[in-house]
Amino acid sequence: MKKLLYTSLFIVALISPKLNAQYQPKNASKEDLKKAQQWVDKIYKNLSQDEKLGQLFIVALYTNKGEEYISQVRNIVANDKIGGLILMQDDAAREINLVNEFQQTSKIPLIIGMDAEWGLYQRIATAHKFPWAMTLGAIQDKNLVYQMAAKIAEDCHRMGINWDFAPVVDVNTNPNNPIIGNRSFGSEVDNVISSALSYSNGLQDNNILAAIKHFPGHGDTSTDSHLDLPVVSHSMERLNTIELAPFKALMNKGIGGVMVAHLYVPSLESGKGIPASVSKNIITGLLKDKLGYKGLIITDALNMGAVANKYKPGELDAMAFKAGNDIMLFSQGVSEGKKLIQKAIDKGEISQNRVEESVKKILLTKYFLGLTQYTPKNPENINTDLNNDSHKALVQNLYVNALTLLKDEKKLLPITGKQIYYVPLEEAPYQTFADRLGASVMVKKASEINTIPAGSTVIVGFHKDNSTAYKPYKISPESKKILTDLTRNQNVILNVFGSAYALKDIDISKVSTVLVSYENNDDSMNATADALNGKTKIGGRLPVLVNDQLKPGMGIDLNSTTSLPNNTTSKQQ
Repeated sequence: MKKLLYTSLFIVALISPKLNAQYQPKNASKEDLKKAQQWVDKIYKNLSQDEKLGQLFIVALYTNKGEEYISQVRNIVANDKIGGLILMQDDAAREINLVNEFQQTSKIPLIIGMDAEWGLYQRIATAHKFPWAMTLGAIQDKNLVYQMAAKIAEDCHRMGINWDFAPVVDVNTNPNNPIIGNRSFGSEVDNVISSALSYSNGLQDNNILAAIKHFPGHGDTSTDSHLDLPVVSHSMERLNTIELAPFKALMNKGIGGVMVAHLYVPSLESGKGIPASVSKNIITGLLKDKLGYKGLIITDALNMGAVANKYKPGELDAMAFKAGNDIMLFSQGVSEGKKLIQKAIDKGEISQNRVEESVKKILLTKYFLGLTQYTPKNPENINTDLNNDSHKALVQNLYVNALTLLKDEKKLLPITGKQIYYVPLEEAPYQTFADRLGASVMVKKASEINTIPAGSTVIVGFHKDNSTAYKPYKISPESKKILTDLTRNQNVILNVFGSAYALKDIDISKVSTVLVSYENNDDSMNATADALNGKTKIGGRLPVLVNDQLKPGMGIDLNSTTSLPNNTTSKQQ
């Protein structure tokens, strides 16, 4: 009787509208909540212990690793009765067919996740790429970030995906961070919070679960956790004001998931070298008990070197669950993990109530995501559906609104009606930008700059390789010298098609005009050319601290006309 009473109270507590950190549709009625409770109770009651434990695991599904690999995943889905899949590279149609197959053969519907921070392109090369978070951080109208996330949600539905493991809410205070960088909205807590909330709402208002990551904060690290265990050695005071601040601000906003990082944080965990992802002090003590988070808690991928190099498959999963995670992501040993979790339950190290808590949370979320009635997805035309003119128009508008004009001392913008020379530098493609600028622009190679007449207006483009979010942003000594040489006799417009951090050690004191476009791809180049030609306004703000001169919030507004507004001083955000 006591157990029955506990179960009822627990479910009511989970779905109470007052506890809005647990995801539920915003328009859910009391009747909807009652039906959800009944479904969760009924399903949970009819699950074997093995099936309950299976709900705690999500494994990876690749389509570029061959049929033998897919058969292994098929066996895990069938035999270990797992709770979900994370879709990886790379064939969208094949993934749809497999998801359809697995959903139709699973007793409990699977939750299907994907890392889609910049859209499905992050895993599916034929999809359209959306801007990175750092670019979005420069945008002042956060409703545009909401629109982007809503479009990503639409693409997720098209694929049968229910959970986008995004947004990143790490505050990137370290320019040398090898793994966050472009994936962060910036170095300012308030901007990270407002951007992340718009992104999360854009997903969840369209019935795709969000997950804020990487708790307790991965923004000031110099080690890639895919390779080894980073250490965050800040004091509690610093952690509370920077690293933890976005999580604390967003936890009561209905965001359905928190992803826990593979980080060692001595101020939060006294055990030497214990990663946050397997720390009971951090997950249960801080995240659940102190901060009161009620949503799904999921580990970062368990195949990452920070943890996979130190623990055996299965052993790591059991440690993660014992620490307080609800879901073990990218498990490398489901059957071993289940056995070790059950062994810990039998020994009294983990209570059965913990299993009930996590499984019911998972089931409740699946119900609210509409997974009780799965409709197979059609793989036909999937690549076109994920990459068409509707994506292009939205994305170019995002890049336009991110453009950040840091200075324009000689009022060289817009460039219409002038003879312009353009010198592309660094390693990445630039032709799209040159073509869009128009016929009046003359392209000059670095070796030809001496042929440019003195007193000319010259655009210098730093085109950085943005084929992944992790490419170096630093500018070569050769490019710096060319920029310096040009400033002696020319009116220079410096355009950075890459991270704003590229300006960290660039002397721009003699450069009249500096514009940051953040990324180097066709959409960003087209958007930038239109703005330089006066067709669109410029109004972005710097999202990061670059150096003592270039600080967060800097930027100048330039209207989409042939003249600048009266006030052209740098405005703080």
